[in-house]
Amino acid sequence: MRHRIHQRKLNRTSEHRLALQRNLAQSLIEHGQVRTTLPKAKNLRPFVEKLLTLAVRVRKAAARQDSAGSLRARRQIHKLLGERSLIPKEHREDYWGMSDAARNKAMRMPSGRRHRTGEPKGKLAFTAESVTHRLVETVAAKLEERPGGYTRIVRLPDRRVGDNAPLALVQLVGEEEAPSSLTKPLRSARKRRADARYKLAVKLTKGKSVRSAAPTAKEATTEGGTEGHTDTQDT
Repeated sequence: MRHRIHQRKLNRTSEHRLALQRNLAQSLIEHGQVRTTLPKAKNLRPFVEKLLTLAVRVRKAAARQDSAGSLRARRQIHKLLGERSLIPKEHREDYWGMSDAARNKAMRMPSGRRHRTGEPKGKLAFTAESVTHRLVETVAAKLEERPGGYTRIVRLPDRRVGDNAPLALVQLVGEEEAPSSLTKPLRSARKRRADARYKLAVKLTKGKSVRSAAPTAKEATTEGGTEGHTDTQDT
C-alpha cells in the first residue's frame, strides 16, 4: 500500500532523486518542454508547480514593493532549483569558439556571482542568463494571471528503446505544441491498405455516376434526328 508516501522513489537515493528533479526542471525552464519517462514526468510536475508558484509570488511581492517577501521567495527558489547559466541560442557557436578567460567573463559577473540577465555588458557581445532570472522574468510573467496548473503532461505513443518504458512530454502551459501532432499514433499497414481500397471504391463510384449522367451515342443520334424532322415539318 502507498500510505503516507509523498512521491515516487524511482529506484534512487534522495540525493540522486533531488538532482534528477533539478536537472529536469532547469531543462524545462530553458526549453519550454522536456521529454522523459512517464513516472519521472509525474514526479517532476509538482516540483515545477511549486517553483512556478514561488516565481509568481516574487513578481507579486515586487509589484507591491515588498522587498522582504520577494527576497524570501527568491531564496526558496534558489534552495530548490539550484543554479544554471544559460547561453542564448544565437550565441552558442560564438561561446564555444571563445577562450576560457572570455567564457569566464561571459558566465560570471565581476563580483564572481553567476546571476546574469543575458544582456551584453561592456565589451561583451553577450552574457549568460541565470535560470532563476529566466524563471521569474520570462516564464512567470506569462503565467502570472493563471491560478495554478502551469504545466501539462502529454503521453507519447512510442516507448523507450531498451526497457520499453512509457514516454511523456512535460510542457509549460502556453508553449506546448498541438496535442494532435504529439499523441496521434502512426497508421498501421492494415489501415493504410483499407484507406487505399476505400479511396479506389469512391473513385470508381464517381466514374460510374458520371458515365450514367452523360447521354450515349445512340440517344444523341435519335435526339438529333427527331429535332431535324420537326424542323422540316415546320418549314
